[in-house]
Amino acid sequence: MKTCSEIMAASGVKFGTSGARGLVCEMSDEVCFAYALAFLRAVGVPAGTRVALGIDLRPSSPQIAEACVAAILHAGCTVDFCGAMPTPAVAFYAQEQGIPAIMVTGSHIPFDRNGIKFYRAEGEISKADEIAINQIAEPLPEQVNRQPLPAVNATAYRLYVARYTEFFPGQPLSGMRLGFYEHSSLARDVLREIAESLGAEVISLGRTDEFVPIDTEAVSEADAARARQWADEYGFDALFSTDGDADRPLLGDEHGEWLRGDIVGILCARTLGAQAVATPVSSNTALEQCGAFSHIARTRIGSPYVIEGMERLAAQGGRGVVGFEANGGFLVGSRIEVAGRTLAPLPTRDAVLPILALLVAARKRALPLSSLARDLPARYTASDRLKDFATADSRALIAALVASAETVQTLLGDLCGTLQGIDQTDGLRMTFAHGDIVHLRPSGNAPELRCYAEADTPARARLLARSALARVQSR
Repeated sequence: MKTCSEIMAASGVKFGTSGARGLVCEMSDEVCFAYALAFLRAVGVPAGTRVALGIDLRPSSPQIAEACVAAILHAGCTVDFCGAMPTPAVAFYAQEQGIPAIMVTGSHIPFDRNGIKFYRAEGEISKADEIAINQIAEPLPEQVNRQPLPAVNATAYRLYVARYTEFFPGQPLSGMRLGFYEHSSLARDVLREIAESLGAEVISLGRTDEFVPIDTEAVSEADAARARQWADEYGFDALFSTDGDADRPLLGDEHGEWLRGDIVGILCARTLGAQAVATPVSSNTALEQCGAFSHIARTRIGSPYVIEGMERLAAQGGRGVVGFEANGGFLVGSRIEVAGRTLAPLPTRDAVLPILALLVAARKRALPLSSLARDLPARYTASDRLKDFATADSRALIAALVASAETVQTLLGDLCGTLQGIDQTDGLRMTFAHGDIVHLRPSGNAPELRCYAEADTPARARLLARSALARVQSR
């Protein structure tokens, strides 16, 4: 009889930066059952507990969720099905109810893949929890039979709407004309309702029943051109969208130019009056240079590490603790108070808060969205990736660069100048004498090599990201 640990180890489905991910063809009923059951056992969920369950809009998600239902019932628990809801909405509901949660989503990764995210009642599982899950050796039943999804409980939807309509009271977006690139985002109904409740006119754009894997860190040229075209056609005050499971925002200004996620994170933290910020090493250094925050923690890439960073800041006495990632996903690590209103913690990535916070700030200050970042230091980031680039090859490249400054100079010297320093917090982040930064890192979710670049102009940052990957590919 096979055990959970044996099935998981042999499956090809592995924990990445956020949840267990793999090819859909690898995510069999048995594998998904094993992961869900191992999670419940590893975090000590007692029989009789309700377990919140949500799904994204990938065609493979309902089947994976049905295998998770079978595991939940096998563990003696009951299923509280939230339906197709944003990941942060399911996480917030579970937190408010004091119950664990399972979210079936591949987030932004390619269409042929999917994933499962796990939440304790207190929030996202940790890296230590992931290790414990992988070690659960409980035997599986001889036959794993998927179980049907229960009727949807709409409470999670209502709680999520209330979280933001109560924190942003009245109609602070009144008079704003907004374009919503809905595609297959899980937020396409709930975010529309919130924005309209706050007084905005919202125009639906690009809604589709076909799943669209939007990556907010590497916006496609087609989506960039589409946004500019929409802005010209409709005269929007702003555009917004999210990735597939709505934990990463995409916010565009009145010209249809998408804002970088780390700039959105800095502006959101400042708007909320945060004092302590945790963010990965890949995020824009304008965070430190702007001088708005008393405590900053730089972490590895991935929400579990950002959460650990927020916890360290809170333990050090930090107030107004938040976190964000370079993809724009925003986390709230402590109670946030603004003008007598309180926002409860939500220590998981969320797309809705940064979108609303920046739109409300722009409206309150009677500024176009493009003006909000003008008083930040002139530091700009760009990112790109090489698809189908084996993780082993990425690691070998990074090892070679770490071992030899001469190899770095051969690869990038004529492009970037003299190497000034390296940071190996996550991958290899190289800083050059004139302030250029090139950061290479294997993706934690797919066989891809990521490149994050930073420079003092947007064009220079884009050039660095493109050129560095082109040079890697031609080695």
